[in-house]
Amino acid sequence: MPLSDHEQRMIDQIEKALYAEDPKFAQSVRARDPRVHYRRRMIWAAAGFLLGVGLLLAGVVTKAWYIGMSVAGFLVMLTCAMWALTSWRHMNGTVTGVGSATPPKQRRRRGTDQGFMERLEERWRRRQESDGR
Repeated sequence: MPLSDHEQRMIDQIEKALYAEDPKFAQSVRARDPRVHYRRRMIWAAAGFLLGVGLLLAGVVTKAWYIGMSVAGFLVMLTCAMWALTSWRHMNGTVTGVGSATPPKQRRRRGTDQGFMERLEERWRRRQESDGR
């Protein structure tokens, strides 16, 4: 579930404060951040895609191994494009697996689930106000 704008701002503020307080620790934590890993994978995928374009063009130009080099170039391009796409989805937190699709009945009930959560929050606020008096 993606973060709200407020939550994202709070995390950014905490991250900036951490960098200001202890840059060495912040750098070691940043190196373990999965977004850095996925960003690196996207860069490698882009380089592989360009390699695939080169193979495809070399196969077309040489015509000696026209079929083999061109097909290999296309497959490298396709593989790298899919790799970059999955890395981008992981990096942005929009990963959806085959088994994670929401059934239509649950989609219809989401509006009532929100109302339920709002009612729970309202009850919680009332309880906190009545305990505090």
